[in-house]
Amino acid sequence: MSTFSTFNFNGVKALVRVDFNVPLDDQFNITDDTRMTATIPTIKKILNDGGSAVLMSHLGRPKDGPTNKYSLKHLVAHLQELLGTAKVYFADDCIGQTATDAANKLRGGEVLLLENLRFYKEEEKGDKTFAEKLSKLGDVYVNDAFGTAHRAHASTAVIAEFFDANKKMFGSLMEAEVTNAEKVLHASEKPFTAIIGGAKVSDKILIIENLLQRATDIIIGGGMAYTFLKARGGNIGNSLCEDDRMDTALEILKKATEKGVSIHLPEDSVIADKFAADANTKNCPSDQVPAGWMGLDIGAKAIGIFSEIINKSRTILWNGPMGVFEMEKFQNGTKSIALSVAEATAKGAFSLVGGGDSVAAVNKFNLADKVSYVSTGGGALLEYFEGKDLPGIAAIKK
Repeated sequence: MSTFSTFNFNGVKALVRVDFNVPLDDQFNITDDTRMTATIPTIKKILNDGGSAVLMSHLGRPKDGPTNKYSLKHLVAHLQELLGTAKVYFADDCIGQTATDAANKLRGGEVLLLENLRFYKEEEKGDKTFAEKLSKLGDVYVNDAFGTAHRAHASTAVIAEFFDANKKMFGSLMEAEVTNAEKVLHASEKPFTAIIGGAKVSDKILIIENLLQRATDIIIGGGMAYTFLKARGGNIGNSLCEDDRMDTALEILKKATEKGVSIHLPEDSVIADKFAADANTKNCPSDQVPAGWMGLDIGAKAIGIFSEIINKSRTILWNGPMGVFEMEKFQNGTKSIALSVAEATAKGAFSLVGGGDSVAAVNKFNLADKVSYVSTGGGALLEYFEGKDLPGIAAIKK
């Protein structure tokens, strides 16, 4: 594989897999353009070198072929805005004559956005013929879509087979994602604290098990904490709990003790009498939640203890919120942890934030530039930290 930063794209047509899977409202306005802005440096480097870029992406989960709702044409105006001077063209197909003609006409400094790859079932099936047709649209292949690196789709993995080793590479976003994830996984300075939150233990079992080999401390918050608390014999009222995962929770606690890893559960919780923004709330020990009440955030004691651990850390991985931060009454835990991570980073710790909700939280509290790296890769990042080989990464390295 070549390295993107040293490659000269002058006179080269780069076929770039981007992740433009952005949320749109009813009027097709983009409500969050993070994924688009993240890949702009990659596109600009190609254009500034004197190359042209053919961009391919998916959008949503179209079921029955082409539908207006999932058309990438809705993104053209905003992409044009983000790129400034470069001319952005759109092809209303991603393969076939239309796409080929549009790609052939492209000059240095110009951009072509292809129609949604998932309008073809072959994309998600990882179809080889489909991948080969796409490969003909560029001289080199650049994968800059970390968010889809865990899928063995035609445009993310299979397509790489049709390019020589020196003509396939990661884009600058993908390069940064891989470098930062590897830094945490394989070169973390100790103490290394992993903050794992979210609703379900089942979603995070593999990541916790893999982190038991690496972290010194694992902080567990969010709904998943109550499965651990109940497994240890606590009363959790109506709090979220996966009863079928209680044995797993105990197994994780046992393994942690054997490996000398400290697992920290919230000592106290902000509890509510219903799951609603206007619920009555009070504070209580996390394992003494009264019947009819539910834990929806970590309490003041937990915040104090967790913040102290984070402050002493040299490496921090944060995946998943501490509570229902979308509701104001239950956002204090997540916000406080975000501020602690920012504080530790300012003192020299390396912090990686990943997973949709944690990213939404650091953005909500305007702390994205106060942590070392914010990953765009939700599911891909999780699988990476579970120790899995990601097809999109393997295909380039092969």
